[in-house]
Amino acid sequence: MFVATLIAAGKLTDEVVREAIDRLDATGHDVGAPHWLDEGDAADIVFHGSLVSARKELALMDHGSLDTIVQPQGDRTKKLIIADMDSTMITVECIDELADYAGLKPEIAAITERAMRGELDFRAALVERVGLLAGMPEATLVECRMERVKLTRGARTLVQTMKAHGAWSVLVSGGFMPFAGPVGEAIGFDKVLANELEIKDGKLTGRVIEPIVDSAAKLETLKAEAAKHGLPLADTLAVGDGANDIPMITSAGLGVGYYPHPAAGEAAAAVVRHHDLTALLWAQGYPRRNWVLG
Repeated sequence: MFVATLIAAGKLTDEVVREAIDRLDATGHDVGAPHWLDEGDAADIVFHGSLVSARKELALMDHGSLDTIVQPQGDRTKKLIIADMDSTMITVECIDELADYAGLKPEIAAITERAMRGELDFRAALVERVGLLAGMPEATLVECRMERVKLTRGARTLVQTMKAHGAWSVLVSGGFMPFAGPVGEAIGFDKVLANELEIKDGKLTGRVIEPIVDSAAKLETLKAEAAKHGLPLADTLAVGDGANDIPMITSAGLGVGYYPHPAAGEAAAAVVRHHDLTALLWAQGYPRRNWVLG
């Protein structure tokens, strides 16, 4: 049995829900009655049939504010969330913002974009970009974080609600601990992993301390944390936006591309393009009355 969750906060109508039911019915699915999670915001449609076919068919719905997440119903409420940081839990790419302080943002941002699209090896691109920041005062890291870093809307509500219902939460970032540590604390993550920058005499040396948190490290974190808590991967949720998130996204029980770059969007089982991170609470079946507001 599967469930399709239609999300269009404030804009979800009976007509849109009916269209989804009709599409599923016309493609051979056995469809049950719809259920509102929050009227006008999010609704569930439970059905029997093909997960792949249903995802393909519902993706054809052309409504500008609609996100649709289709998944097995039984493993829906997740007990572990593994989340990317940059452009996922926060609204910016930290290394690009740091580069702005050095007058190098266009150059470094172009490398970041290509890495996130999967056109460059993540590790090599990280080493190259950090190398360009050699000599930057350590104090600039704090200045950049205070001035530029903002939490993504819904980030704290997502994590705090899942934790209140017994989930474990891990922030795993290919970015840097001077950003990830405070961000993880502000959101309420149980654990934070990120890269460490080498600093000597109060300045960045231009090197990243090994081991580097890359796509393989993110996947290993997902598997290790699930095993540590005695969870099958079906009980996990992974969310990110870039190519370096693909291994963890495709291995999690529910892998979500959040406003993703094309490669991540194509790989993810679910994509959020229109709503904030609270969409992932509706996807897990939590109505607003059960949210812990952040």
